[in-house]
Amino acid sequence: MQINRTASAHWTGGLKDGKGLISTQSGALKDYPYGFASRFEGVAGTNPEELIGAAHAGCFTMALSLILGEAGFTAEHMETSAKVTLESVEGGFAITAIHLSLSGRIPGADEATFTELANKAKAGCPVSKALAAVPITLDVKIV
Repeated sequence: MQINRTASAHWTGGLKDGKGLISTQSGALKDYPYGFASRFEGVAGTNPEELIGAAHAGCFTMALSLILGEAGFTAEHMETSAKVTLESVEGGFAITAIHLSLSGRIPGADEATFTELANKAKAGCPVSKALAAVPITLDVKIV
């Protein structure tokens, strides 16, 4: 089974004065603004790192739900946040770290079991795997 999801970005202008719009296939984001100021200066709008964090937190938590079920547990509540660190490094900027913070109420599971299963989910969720190193292909067309 292969599932393809799409998202798009539209950009006009230069780096600092330019403006972008991000959209997703589902419509969850439709022409949502992003730009230099929202990425580097804390101005309203989204940015790629925030979107990666949301994707990672969502994927990880869903994967953990599966793993908990396989171990005979059902989450009453789980909440995950992802802190994505973007830093200036030699040659430009890079995402240098992602830290997941998880809290949850899992009836019947102790903290050691919950931690073990969470680590299994962290290693196995598709977004974790993609961020580890995935082939990225590109095609280009000038219009």
